Amino acid sequence: MKTKKIKIIIVDDEELARDLLREYLTHRSGIEIVAECSNGFEAVKAVTELKPDLMFLDIQMPKLSGFEVIELLEEPPAVIFVTAYDQYALKAFNVHAVDYLLKPYGKERFNAALELAVQRLKSHQQNKAKKIAAEVQQSNQPLERVLIKEGSKVLILPVEKIDYIEAQDDYASFHAEGRAHLKMQRLAELETLLDNRRFVRIHRSYILNIDCLSKLELYAKDSRTAVLKDGTRLAVSRTGYDKLKELL
Repeated sequence: MKTKKIKIIIVDDEELARDLLREYLTHRSGIEIVAECSNGFEAVKAVTELKPDLMFLDIQMPKLSGFEVIELLEEPPAVIFVTAYDQYALKAFNVHAVDYLLKPYGKERFNAALELAVQRLKSHQQNKAKKIAAEVQQSNQPLERVLIKEGSKVLILPVEKIDYIEAQDDYASFHAEGRAHLKMQRLAELETLLDNRRFVRIHRSYILNIDCLSKLELYAKDSRTAVLKDGTRLAVSRTGYDKLKELL
């Protein structure tokens, strides 16, 4: 019975880096390189269409980082991250036993990472790529942009354009430039990712960009309303008001 080959995708914006990976993989049996991608958007498309088993994924790339690629994939394949991150960030990879290659790397280190990934694939071990990507991103605060899938398109929303964020059950509605964009993400998580010198949780339902605040109005005893520069009115809790006073 013929053994099924492991399908691999290479993702790196540097051609020389892709060439090196291809060279190391070319003479390995039981694997097949099904795509090479030079940016994150190509990677998302290739993974969605080709359903690879394993992806070599560069982290530092223009347009989309490797972590953002993982965020956009509903079911990412097994991942060997390729990174120039320092040793402190790499601790997180080691804790979760996620494979990585620290640039520059040699053939021996490459072979060790590949063998480990192949064994994990064969034993059907849990894929922790999404968890590690979220965790490492959270350790590199603050968030500079938000990725929102809208049908087949991806909106890259710089955080400075966000007026406020509204909780809608398990979703967050990002209000920016007169439009609302919905993403499955809790406000509690966003609160830890955003710059707390600019974004304030003013209510259990709202995070406000204080640059968009025009004034605060007393609504009732201990109840206030935030009036934004575009006229939007948002409820402010007592705790939210205390947070605002510290910044204003």
